[in-house]
Amino acid sequence: MAVEFQLMLAGEITLDEVAFLAAPNAVETRTASGNRMLTSALNEECGFVVDITGGTHGYYEAEDDDGSLWVWEPETYVDIGFYMRKDVLADKGIPNVLATTARVLSERTEDAALMFNYDLLLLTRVAGSLRKHRPTWWSHHDADGTIVRP
Repeated sequence: MAVEFQLMLAGEITLDEVAFLAAPNAVETRTASGNRMLTSALNEECGFVVDITGGTHGYYEAEDDDGSLWVWEPETYVDIGFYMRKDVLADKGIPNVLATTARVLSERTEDAALMFNYDLLLLTRVAGSLRKHRPTWWSHHDADGTIVRP
């Protein structure tokens, strides 16, 4: 079974700018619909495969801390998808996803969100204000000190 994280950035950003921070050796390929995608298999180093795509008229929804539905509709966006096997989740996957997320957020200023398995909201940054959601998730994974405010 695969586990997935998704980091989204709103705005006019090139895939190459994001790949430089998230997966510098990513290669160009195409999505099933023919759109440009950058991808990199970082299983050995990081425990995940990363795909970077972009688009317009985005729509994201996830469950917020209190169980309410969080919805975000960025006009333009770049999406970073992290895919990993469940057996590497704790030791490699999560630490490297959070390190990559921290690197991207420290270098970019756009509004952003991080979701787990496309349905749980873990983090948002709106107008420069960073908020971690689901405090028990962060403490369970010993990640309270990660992704500190820039």
